[in-house]
Amino acid sequence: MNNLRVGLAGAGYLGNIHARILASQKIQWTGIYDLDSARCTQVAAQYNTRAIASLDELIAQSDALVVAAATSAHYAIGKQVLSAGKHLFLEKPITTTPAEGEELVNLARSKKLVLQVGHVERFSRAFRALGSDHPRPQFIEAHRLSQFRPRGTDVAVVLDLMIHDLDLILTLMGEFPSTVEAAGVAVISEGVDIANARLTFPSGGVANVTASRISANPMRKLRMFAADSYISLDFASGGVQVFRLAKADEEHIPGTTSLGEIEKAAIKRHILFSQPQAPEGNAIEMEQQAFFRAIAEGTPPPVSGEQGLNALRLASQILDKIGASEIATGRD
Repeated sequence: MNNLRVGLAGAGYLGNIHARILASQKIQWTGIYDLDSARCTQVAAQYNTRAIASLDELIAQSDALVVAAATSAHYAIGKQVLSAGKHLFLEKPITTTPAEGEELVNLARSKKLVLQVGHVERFSRAFRALGSDHPRPQFIEAHRLSQFRPRGTDVAVVLDLMIHDLDLILTLMGEFPSTVEAAGVAVISEGVDIANARLTFPSGGVANVTASRISANPMRKLRMFAADSYISLDFASGGVQVFRLAKADEEHIPGTTSLGEIEKAAIKRHILFSQPQAPEGNAIEMEQQAFFRAIAEGTPPPVSGEQGLNALRLASQILDKIGASEIATGRD
């Protein structure tokens, strides 16, 4: 990967974070471009890279681009990057509309290019600790509550916050919901500031998702309920708690604690408790590295364009149910 030439488009809040991490990656960082030339120059100087005068020049000098620009610019920039035959990492949401996202996905597929979407919660410590060895959820409850901050308020909360949990729920369920019910309201901004959605899946599973950016106390939790088990993920702390009913001969499984005995029908079961952990790590650094590996090894990225598109499709359905006439967009 040392010879991979990577450019960055976007010098805003997320762009600055990506810039800081790109500066330490084992790639050739070609430079940074932003419409705001003064901010671009400032960020470039801070991380010892070049401020590039145009997007065309940045694309020409790069093998891949990380795009952390405004959501409204994702489609135009993404199409230009992919049309030039360059790999693309695109911050979430993939685009403003599903039709735009579908076009980018098809373009990347036709040119055999890596398209990864920045659903960073996939790389969070809690989600990594959960791993893939878990029961299929029958009910999921997710709360993503944030205190008010002016940045991002012209993006509906469904795209700003809830879309993180929508991507995780689609990943956990392995299917798209058959029924979507939703409600939301604009309190401070012109877009939806608090929203709730109830998703019913073909397998019978249900998810209840709440997102707010006007809460007094922040929260980022997801709880999963399945037959004989309950799992809680706290994305703020990185902690995972697993409670499950087990047979008597499973009482002494390493890494678990028995919380006592319970009778379920005629069978005595034990309540086992465990707290699986994953190593500390910077989630954005890990998603960047995953993008570079996918390019180097010719393998699918961990968050594909198709998966990013599915999360956007679901978010769009929720906004339609709420009654939003269009998806609001704004600068990161």
